[in-house]
Amino acid sequence: MTEQLIPKTAAEAKPIKTWKVIAAASIGNALEWYDISVYAYFSVYISVAFFPAESHSVSMMLALGTFALSFFIRPLGAIVLGSFADRKGRKPALTMTIGLMFLGTLMIVVMPPAHVIGLAAPLLILLARLIQGFAAGGEFGSATSLMVEHLPQKRGFAASWQFTSQAMSTVLASVIGVALTTNLSQEQLETWGFRLPFIVGLLVGPVGLYIRRHVPESPAFKAAQAEVPKESAAIGGILRHHKVAVLLAIGLIAVSTCLNYFITYVPTYAIDNLGMTSSAGFWATLVSGIVLLLCTPIVGYFCDKFGRLTFMIPAVIAVMVLTWVLFTWVVAVNALSVLIVAVAIFSICKAAYYGPLASVMGDIFPTEVRGTGLSLGYNVGVAIFGGLTPLVAAWLIGITGDAKAPAYWVLLAGALSVSAILVAWKKLGVR
Repeated sequence: MTEQLIPKTAAEAKPIKTWKVIAAASIGNALEWYDISVYAYFSVYISVAFFPAESHSVSMMLALGTFALSFFIRPLGAIVLGSFADRKGRKPALTMTIGLMFLGTLMIVVMPPAHVIGLAAPLLILLARLIQGFAAGGEFGSATSLMVEHLPQKRGFAASWQFTSQAMSTVLASVIGVALTTNLSQEQLETWGFRLPFIVGLLVGPVGLYIRRHVPESPAFKAAQAEVPKESAAIGGILRHHKVAVLLAIGLIAVSTCLNYFITYVPTYAIDNLGMTSSAGFWATLVSGIVLLLCTPIVGYFCDKFGRLTFMIPAVIAVMVLTWVLFTWVVAVNALSVLIVAVAIFSICKAAYYGPLASVMGDIFPTEVRGTGLSLGYNVGVAIFGGLTPLVAAWLIGITGDAKAPAYWVLLAGALSVSAILVAWKKLGVR
């Protein structure tokens, strides 16, 4: 790997390898996405343990509602931790976020079920998810800022690892999902088996903390800190002077996030609406993770050479054209092979959009407010088009009786993303 030189102003003035910056910035995002994935993948079993109800559908809606609510604290985390990153540095903010993520995961691992502690179980699970959501609120902005500021000439490739790390987490979560649903009984999964993937997630915390403590602060942040008043990164300043950029960030993230979180909902969708076995949906998400893992960094590399919108515009148009066709095909044929092919096609489109996305979002904010602006725009977008997606998908199917109904939500997200891309291109000169 090539090296990026840090200004020789302190003991940190040593060459830093590209891989080290990428690893430090991506590992917290990987832990965040892994925890989100396993919660969504195992929501069928989590609902039984912590959200018992007379009706299975009510129990599922409570579990998915908790999944959604945790996303609505993310904008608060974005404001608090993003502003902290812009005032104190990317490095201390990233250290804090991974510690909070670890705490939330630990709570889920050790939480007694509802039949043991009653109402305290769902309330404490909600608290754990809120802690994770708050931490995740500051993760994307701080991590993306660290990468694009350390590696400005490779910003597309570097920032693509934000989403490549999500793919790694999807692969790991899906492999664990297939293994557990294949080898454990329904009763074992509902009583203790669903905790095993969260235990695996705990192992990432100490590793991530170690790596982040050994990466120097962003040189661009140091320069901006010396010149710009600290209050410029306050939320009031962001909303006064950069509200259009925040709205653009929300629009840019809409379609990719909607697809992301729909894919995490695939195991539940396959079981509840297509009548497939417990392991079927995990095979589909595993294929998705592999496609994204292979394709996202490749797109990130080439978008630095040929232009980022060259990949993003065709990708979002393809998603909008193919969404209804693929949903109709999956429901009509109702076969695992068709589900896997449809998810793989969505994943290729998503990789083409994902690869350049983080660097484009970073470019619409100046350095002095990048942590706060990116965190706020990203997390408001994720709260709307991420946390709500499984819940909206279940709701649309419930009120229409049509298993293809989630396609409407994906189409809406696609239209918003197209609008945001065009504004960023025409008004801000983003290429």
